[in-house]
Amino acid sequence: MHGEQPGASVVAATGVRKRFGDVQAVDGIDLAVAPGERVGIVGPNGAGKTTLLLMLLGAIDPDEGRVELMGRHLPDGRSAAMEDVGFAAGYLPLPDRLKVHEALRFFADLHDRPDPAGVVEQVIDELDIGHLRDKSCMSLSSGQATLVGIAKAVMHQPRLVVLDEPTASLDPDIALRVRDALARLNDEHRTALLLTSHDMREVEALTERVVFLRDGRVLADGVPAEVVADAGHTTLEEMFLAEAIRMRGARL
Repeated sequence: MHGEQPGASVVAATGVRKRFGDVQAVDGIDLAVAPGERVGIVGPNGAGKTTLLLMLLGAIDPDEGRVELMGRHLPDGRSAAMEDVGFAAGYLPLPDRLKVHEALRFFADLHDRPDPAGVVEQVIDELDIGHLRDKSCMSLSSGQATLVGIAKAVMHQPRLVVLDEPTASLDPDIALRVRDALARLNDEHRTALLLTSHDMREVEALTERVVFLRDGRVLADGVPAEVVADAGHTTLEEMFLAEAIRMRGARL
């Protein structure tokens, strides 16, 4: 699609660095995500997860290094590359003055989907958000807005979906439904998933590879069970908590 090389990574970063004032947020990270791969980027607050995601999406430029998205070098090729990318995060705003189905229709039209009305109804059905269809986006709770944001991110069947804390504000049963929908998208359309989360059980359930960050660098990269075992822990949650305690102690 859109001119990317066959078999190329959907996103690749080489030697990326980003500093904010005195803080080195990302410090020389290499990362590539293959088509259809499910990857979780994890680490305690301040490890560099969101900064890395934003650079991978071309939302901010690295101070050093190179990023390619859908085979296109950023930032120049960002507009074309983003046609095959979906992004969802709880902090992204929705059009306040539109109803949910109107907002989704706007995004379906933006992506030039055939039968946009049908696409909207399909994603509403798949995520079971029919009860939100006619609600104003302005009136949505944070959890409801997250659901609509995920619907917006996946409705054009992108080759890559990037999710920053996708189920953080959702009730457990709704979070499970979202994970199931994302897994189906991955299975049926070979959509790559790249997500950050503080819920290590979610990461283990939804990903096949975990990239663990420490102080803006890659501490470990591999199958979750192997990463945990190599670090001398029994679960990813245990490893995460140990690292969070270490970082907190380092700041005291």
